[in-house]
Amino acid sequence: MPVDLIIFDCDGVLVDSEVISCRAHADVLTRHGYPITSEQVLVRFLGVSEKDARLMVEQEIGRSLPADLEQQISAATLQFYASDLQPITHVAAAISAIDLPKCVASSSTPEKITHGLTCAGLYDLLAPHIFSASQVARGKPAPDLFLFAAKQMKVTPERCLVIEDSVPGVTGASAAGMTVLGFHGGSHCPPGHAERLRAAGAGSTFDDMRQLPELIRRIEAARPVR
Repeated sequence: MPVDLIIFDCDGVLVDSEVISCRAHADVLTRHGYPITSEQVLVRFLGVSEKDARLMVEQEIGRSLPADLEQQISAATLQFYASDLQPITHVAAAISAIDLPKCVASSSTPEKITHGLTCAGLYDLLAPHIFSASQVARGKPAPDLFLFAAKQMKVTPERCLVIEDSVPGVTGASAAGMTVLGFHGGSHCPPGHAERLRAAGAGSTFDDMRQLPELIRRIEAARPVR
């Protein structure tokens, strides 16, 4: 079947925000008695929603964290965005060169997604088709968010191509029955990240957004004619 929809993750795929988000996340958790570095947050929670990350920490420490923890993390992140956030290099040109419907499916909160895309100058290229893990029961690595995005865009899962930078994201998109490309060009991606994305189910990996339009053309050309 042809590709009828491109689904972009946001953090680490559209905006180079993972390092910023991890710093804010670490600051808030440390303030609430769970000392952790931004590097440790990156390893443990990359691609995981803030709600699910909180539940993981609470299970580990055996007590509840503040009910508004996600809001505190979002507020801290937004403070950094205004001065530090940049789009992924060449991503605006790549989006403009892809003549297919597009949407965003992100683990972040709607406020963070909108603010991040706006700060990076990408919001108008993708709005209003922006979906958040807060709209589904289970975030990544469950397939729920990807299936929700496809349903909202009226496209069957097998006709969707997902661009992801995290193992939970690749896992969730693969579980949804979608084709996945793994992007490892963000500033947060360590050596060997491409191999981890392929092991999770990414069909191909790339580290330069200028490659994306051609990769999509190759995927479409490789599909059997019926």
